[in-house]
Amino acid sequence: MHILLTNDDGYHAPGIQTLHRILRLHTNHEISIVAPEGQRSATGHSITLFQPLFISEHNLEGQRGYAISGTPSDCVKLAIQGGLIPKPDLLISGINHGPNLGTDIFYSGTVSAAMEGVLLGVPSIAVSLASFELVDFEPAANFLVKQLDFIIQHHREGLVNINIPGKPESEWRGLKVTRLGKAIYDNVFERRVDPHGRTYFWQSGNLTQDLEDDTDLRAIQEDFISITPMHSDLTDFKCLQPWQTVFNRK
Repeated sequence: MHILLTNDDGYHAPGIQTLHRILRLHTNHEISIVAPEGQRSATGHSITLFQPLFISEHNLEGQRGYAISGTPSDCVKLAIQGGLIPKPDLLISGINHGPNLGTDIFYSGTVSAAMEGVLLGVPSIAVSLASFELVDFEPAANFLVKQLDFIIQHHREGLVNINIPGKPESEWRGLKVTRLGKAIYDNVFERRVDPHGRTYFWQSGNLTQDLEDDTDLRAIQEDFISITPMHSDLTDFKCLQPWQTVFNRK
């Protein structure tokens, strides 16, 4: 099997490099890395249209890895449609440094890169370590590698979003299959003026989370691994028939 690794933290980020090392150590899969050259968090599903994409090649234990000047979604498009690598059988985005939970996934470069894989016909996994303080990615990588054959067997299309508690493995309480919760930000934009008289803003705010029992947010709060199946169809099927009933009369 050929696995493409990407992320939004950058090619040299410890999360993706640890995952690559553990995959090479414990599996016989062919592994490629095509990732941004630097930090691209919170870029969502943006792509680069009005600037060129520059590529840096890296030695990847006998293969080649590629660092791209663009966004995470650019990396996936260029890897698969641009012919940098043979089309992968599976895409893994991560391991991200920090959570990707609830409605935050709409801003996430990690999840968007995985969704780009889905749009291009490749089953994908987004995996995140739900902490900005913890820097040991090895337990998360080992968990994913141990579960990989099972996930591959049952995951033939779409996206699986995995968040792993940002605590030592001994404190993990198990695993829950969840739905996306709601993360609502009460944003504040602080207005400032620089020494040249130009106005600028710093964004901050408070977060309110939906902690219902079956959400990914609740699972992580209670130290469970969260697995959320997702797909690319954003159609509101509850509204579809009522709207068709109203407008199809005309």
